[in-house]
Amino acid sequence: MKRRNFLKIFPAAGVSPFLVNGFPLRPFSNSKISRILNSCDGVEDRVLILIQLKGGNDGVNTIIPIAQYDQYAALRPVIRVPETGPEKFIKLDNTLPSADQIGLHPVMNSMKEMYDKGWVSVVQGVGYEGLNGSHFKGTDLWMSGGDGTPANFNIRSGWMARALQAMYPDVMGAPIPPDQVYPLGIQVGDPNPSLGFHSETEHQNVINLYGQDPAGFYSLVQTIGGAPLPNLPDSEYGDELAYIMGVEKAVDEYSVFITQAFNAGSNAISNYPQTTLAFQLKTIARLIKGGCKTKIYLCNMGGFDTHGDQLAPEGIVTLGGHADLLRNLSDAVKFFLNDLDAMGLGEQVAACTFSEFGRCARENGSAGTDHGTLAPMMLFGKAIKAGVNGTNVNLSNLAGDNQLQGMQFDYRQVFTTLLQDWLGASNDVLTATMFEGYVKMPLVDSAFVVSPDCYIGTTVGIWDEARPTNTLTVSPNPATLRAEVALRSETAFDAQLTLHSLGGALVSAQTMRVQAGVNRAYLDLRQFPPGTYFVRLEDKSSGKAEVVRLLLAR
Repeated sequence: MKRRNFLKIFPAAGVSPFLVNGFPLRPFSNSKISRILNSCDGVEDRVLILIQLKGGNDGVNTIIPIAQYDQYAALRPVIRVPETGPEKFIKLDNTLPSADQIGLHPVMNSMKEMYDKGWVSVVQGVGYEGLNGSHFKGTDLWMSGGDGTPANFNIRSGWMARALQAMYPDVMGAPIPPDQVYPLGIQVGDPNPSLGFHSETEHQNVINLYGQDPAGFYSLVQTIGGAPLPNLPDSEYGDELAYIMGVEKAVDEYSVFITQAFNAGSNAISNYPQTTLAFQLKTIARLIKGGCKTKIYLCNMGGFDTHGDQLAPEGIVTLGGHADLLRNLSDAVKFFLNDLDAMGLGEQVAACTFSEFGRCARENGSAGTDHGTLAPMMLFGKAIKAGVNGTNVNLSNLAGDNQLQGMQFDYRQVFTTLLQDWLGASNDVLTATMFEGYVKMPLVDSAFVVSPDCYIGTTVGIWDEARPTNTLTVSPNPATLRAEVALRSETAFDAQLTLHSLGGALVSAQTMRVQAGVNRAYLDLRQFPPGTYFVRLEDKSSGKAEVVRLLLAR
C-alpha cells in the first residue's frame, strides 16, 4: 500500500490491540507493518555534513583519468601528477573498467583508505545547465539550488532552508521555536552567513559557530549584537527592530543548548590534524555526541582558486597549495569518520563535498589553472554506497577554450538523493525545495535508504473513499512536546481523537466537533516517551476513521 493511501482501523478506539490494514499491532509484533514502522528508528538522528571547497576545486588533478593519461599530460605538462615514481597517482579501484580507472592525487592516501573501507563515493562530471564562472554567482547558484537558466538564475532563498522548512515547518515559522531547542542548521567556520540557509521569510533557524577556543573547537556563537531596545516605535521600522531582537533572542537561546551539547559531548579521537576543516569536523563530532539534533551542518575550506603555484617551486606535486588542500580534506574527513565510528555514531552521519565550479582542462602559464566547468563531488560515510558514479571526463572533447563539457550529473541529483534517501525528505519536501524531478542516484547503501513509509514532511493517508475531500494532517512530525491535528472537512460530525502507542494501546483521547472547513486540535505529548504513535480520528456516527503515524522525539 502506498504511503498516500488511507489506513483503516476497524475496532473502537478504546480496544487494544487494534488493526491497521488488517494487521494486529501488538508490542514486538512480527507483522509487516510493524517491521516497517520499526525500520524508521534512527532516521530522525541522521545528520548531513556539507563541505564547501571555496574557489573552484581542480577536479582533473583530484580525480585523474588514467586511460587518458597522454592527453592529460599534454594539457598539463607542468602540474600533472606522474604515473610513475614516488609521486605517482594512487589507483583508486582496480575493479573498475579500464576506461573508468581513476588516479587519486598522491596526497590523498586517507581517501584511498576510506574508499577501501567502503566509505567513499565519487560522482564524476557534475555541473548544471548554463554553468557560471563567477565565484560569487556560481556559489549563489549552488546554494540556492539554481542554474544558468532565466527561471532559476535569481532564486532568493537557499535550498537547505527550503528543505528544512518543508520537513519541519513548525520550527521555521518563528524566531524562537517553542518546541525545538536546537537549530536545524549550523554553519561552521565562516563569518559570512550562507545563502543556503536563507529563507524567503528571513526566518532562519540556523546559527553560525565561528570563534575558536584554544583547543581548536568552534564553540563561540556569532550573534547580531546589541542590547535590546526598551521601547519600539509602532511602525514598520519598529516591526523590523522587533524581528531582529527576536532573532537575537533565538540565537541566545540556541547558544545555551549548543553549549550544553558541546559540554556534554566528547571526541573518541583527540589527535585530529591541526587544520581549519579538521577543527570544524571535530566540533561537529562533539556536538553530535553531546545530543545536538541539528540536521545539516555547513563547513568550508578556502584556497581552491588556484590560478598560480598549484605546486611547490621545486615542481614537487605533493607540495604546494593544491596538494595541501587535498591532503587536509582527506585527512580531516578520515579522522572525523573514525572518531564517529569509535563513538558508535558512524552510521548516523553522511558528508558531501561541493565547489562552485571546476578548473580549465589546460594549465595556464603560472603553474595553475583558470576557472572551469565540471568537477567531481565526493561523498563520505559508513552508510554511503562506495564506488564511482559515471565515467572520467573526456579530455578529447573540450570546448574551444579548453573547458570540460559533457555533464554527466546535475548537482541537484546528488542533493536530492541525500535529502530523500538519507534524511528521509518526502516528495512534497523535494517539491518545496525545488528539486522535484531530479533523478536520484545510488549514493546511499541500500541497507540505509529511507523507506517511503518513513518519509518526513508528508501526511500519511487520505480519508476513506466515501469522504475523499477530507485530509488529516499532524504537525510537526516528528514532534517533541506538542502536535497540531488538522482536518479539512466538507461536512460537520462528532469525532473522537485518540492517540495510540505502536502496540495499539490507547494513551489519550478527546472528543471534538468537526465543522465544515478547517478544524484543529492539539495533543500534549510531554508525558509520553519517544517512539512511534498513531493519531486516530473517528467519525462517531459512521465509525470511519483515519490514522496518521506520528514520531515522537526528544
